[in-house]
Amino acid sequence: MGAAIQSPAAPRPCAAFRFHSRSPEDTHAVARALSGVLDAGLVIALRGPLGAGKTGFVKGLAEGLGVDPGVVSSPTFVIAQEYPETGRGVRLVHLDLYRLEGPAELEATGFLDSLDARSVVAIEWADRIPEALPADHLEITLARTEDEDAVREVVAAAFGWRTQAVLRRWGLCLDVAGTVSLEDLPCP
Repeated sequence: MGAAIQSPAAPRPCAAFRFHSRSPEDTHAVARALSGVLDAGLVIALRGPLGAGKTGFVKGLAEGLGVDPGVVSSPTFVIAQEYPETGRGVRLVHLDLYRLEGPAELEATGFLDSLDARSVVAIEWADRIPEALPADHLEITLARTEDEDAVREVVAAAFGWRTQAVLRRWGLCLDVAGTVSLEDLPCP
């Protein structure tokens, strides 16, 4: 097993943007676009309340990586799902921390073993155990808007130089496709 989960100082985002997703299909599409520009070894922390679209986002990510989105489900009760390497040589690991109480329980799931150079790790409820996240990670926060139930506000933030490059490529991809209208956010 790898090194124990530590509590580093909270990293600050180095790049961020916000957009609105008008439907679950839009959320799926923007996640699929992310899969086309991400690097293996990336950790994606997904935040948001129940029903915000976290699992739908992972389904889009999976499809873009070559995994049938129909086999992707929320791993709330099994904690982790692993999907085999695709033609891109990338394995998708999907975790759900909702039922876990702390770093020791997460470590017992084999979490540290999933943090390797050939995996993309998508973590739902990542805010429950933030100390488990590597310093360089991508954070996606999904929230319902007050205006319309189907519309989600999505905030994407990069915490590190590697994920900042991924965020820039994703933003360019979304902008060129005209999928959503991006709003750059200042970083603290």
